[in-house]
Amino acid sequence: MNNKNYKIAVVGLGYVGLPLAVAFADHYPTIGYDINSHRVDELKKYKDSTLETTTEELKQATSLSFTIKLDDIASANIYIITVPTPVDGNNMPELSPLQNASTAIGSILKKGDIVVYESTVFPGATEEYCAKILQQQSGLILNQDFTLGYSPERINPGDKVHTLQTIIKVVAASDKKTESILEGLYSQIIDAGVYMAPSIKVAEASKAVENTQRDMNIAFMNELSVMFNHMGIDTLEVIKTASTKWNFLPFTPGLVGGHCIGVDPYYLIHKSQESGYYPQLITTARRINESMSQYVVDRFLKKLALSKVHIVNAKILILGLTFKENCPDLRNTRVIEIIEELSKCHANVDIYDPWADAKLAKQYFNINMQQTLKTDNYDAILLAVSHEEFIQMGEIGLRKLLNEDGIIFDIKGMLPSNAVDERL
Repeated sequence: MNNKNYKIAVVGLGYVGLPLAVAFADHYPTIGYDINSHRVDELKKYKDSTLETTTEELKQATSLSFTIKLDDIASANIYIITVPTPVDGNNMPELSPLQNASTAIGSILKKGDIVVYESTVFPGATEEYCAKILQQQSGLILNQDFTLGYSPERINPGDKVHTLQTIIKVVAASDKKTESILEGLYSQIIDAGVYMAPSIKVAEASKAVENTQRDMNIAFMNELSVMFNHMGIDTLEVIKTASTKWNFLPFTPGLVGGHCIGVDPYYLIHKSQESGYYPQLITTARRINESMSQYVVDRFLKKLALSKVHIVNAKILILGLTFKENCPDLRNTRVIEIIEELSKCHANVDIYDPWADAKLAKQYFNINMQQTLKTDNYDAILLAVSHEEFIQMGEIGLRKLLNEDGIIFDIKGMLPSNAVDERL
C-alpha cells in the first residue's frame, strides 16, 4: 500500500472518532461513518454537539466527508473503529457496538486492508473476538489478506489542554509491516509522539489499567471521605495538607461516571475472572465508587434533617447533570441516581446545567431541566458538578437562590468550607 494511496474511514463519530477524523483529513482523504443520521447531519452543517471540535475546524477539513451509508466507505483501505464499549445492567462487557461495527466492516473488507480498533476492550478482544468476526464476514484470513491494529483512545472529554495531538499515542499491530505503517500514520497527527507497544494485548491491557488506576485512587479518597466524616474532619483539607508532600497524588472524592473510569475496570475484571483469577482490590474499588451516590444522598438527607428541613415537598436545586465539569457529556452520569433517590423521598427536584443538552436529558432520563434560575426559591442546593459557571457564582450568587434558611451541600469542593453548609 503506497503512502499516497491511503484512504481512511473512521467508524463512529463521537468524542473519539470525530477529532481523529478531523486530524487525519489534514493528510489523507477521510470519511467519517456513523449509524446516527442526526449526528451525521449536524456534522455536515459544521456543528459538533460534543464540543470536541469547532465549526471552523470542521469547515477547514476539506478532505473530510460524513456518511451513514456503508457503501460510501467501501473504497477505504484503512478502517479505524471508535465505537463505544459500555457495560450491561450486570456490569458485564456490552460488545454489541463492537460486534456490529466489525460485522459491517467485514462485509466490505478487501485484501490489503488494515482495520484498527481504538475502542477500549479487555485484553485479547481485538484478535480473539473482532478478528474472528472480520474473517467470517469477509472470507479473508488475518495476516494473510488483511491485518489488524490497536491504538487505545486517550481522549479526555472537555479537556482543551490534553487533546488528541498532545497525548502520546499507544499503537500496536498484528504484524511488523502494519506496525511500521501505523507508526508513520499516527506520527503525522500526534505531536506528542507514538509509543509502539510490543503486542496488541499489551496495548489493550494498558488502556484498561490507565482508567482502573484512577478508579482505585478515587475509591481510596471516597473511603477517606466516609472515614473522616465520622471523625468530624474535612477530607478536602486533609488532601490539601497532604499535597504539600512532593509525591502525594491529590485525587479528590466524588461520583465516578463517564464512559471510561466507571466502565473500563469491569472489562479487566471480566477477563481476569475468565482467566481464573478473581481480582479483589479492583472489585472493592468499584464497589466503593458505585456506592457513593447513595452515600451522598444519605449525607444530604441527614443535613436537611439537622437543618429542620423536611424532605417531603422540599424544593431542591441540583446544579450539574453531566458526568464531569465543563463538558456536555451525559454518559453514565451518577448525578441521575441522586435525583432518583431524592424524588423517591417526594422532594421537588429542579436540575440546572448550562452544559447539558435539555433534549438529551429528556430523552435519556426523562428529565425536564430548568432553563433559568429563580431567586429566594429553594430549601437546599446540591452542587453536583463543578462547572465554571457555578464556581463564578460563588457563595453570594448561590445564597440568592435559597430561602432564608436554605443550605448548600457541595459534592465537588467547589467552594471553601466556610462558604457552604457541608461538603463531601
